[in-house]
Amino acid sequence: MTSPHRIPSRPLDALRFLMLTGLGTGLAPVVPGTVGTLPGVVLGVLACHLLSGPALLVVVFGLAGVLLVFGMTQTAFLERRFGHHDPQAVVLDEVVGYLIALGVFLLVHGAPEAPWVVGLFVSFRAFDILKPPPVGRLEDLPGAVGVMADDAMAGLLAGGLAALLAVFLG
Repeated sequence: MTSPHRIPSRPLDALRFLMLTGLGTGLAPVVPGTVGTLPGVVLGVLACHLLSGPALLVVVFGLAGVLLVFGMTQTAFLERRFGHHDPQAVVLDEVVGYLIALGVFLLVHGAPEAPWVVGLFVSFRAFDILKPPPVGRLEDLPGAVGVMADDAMAGLLAGGLAALLAVFLG
């Protein structure tokens, strides 16, 4: 039997595998959710360097939305492969959560400087790990909706908190 950690040989399955595992970052042996958030940070930083204004908002929220829907429709692929619900290797939800946090920050405060990129990352990871209400409740939703929804909510809360701190701290 093939290891669930190996990239599938069929091209479309390989693409799904790579997207759901954050280009393989979700296979990290330690803290895969934290490591798996990094592709979202890279995407966000690239978007902030290449775009500005409304175009930046459209791209960040658009990308988060497309990846959210992809995750909701494709997570079962890796659940079957790993043999259980919400395998740690699935980190697309972390990528989506970080992009949502960035989008909220952009709406309230504008493009983040480097310290706020790190602050968004730490804030998102804290909300995702601690799962305060309503984050934890959303995780209990059935199937891939629950896999993706808790991280989306963690992103909303993290982005809001970081943006408010940025407004008050200047």
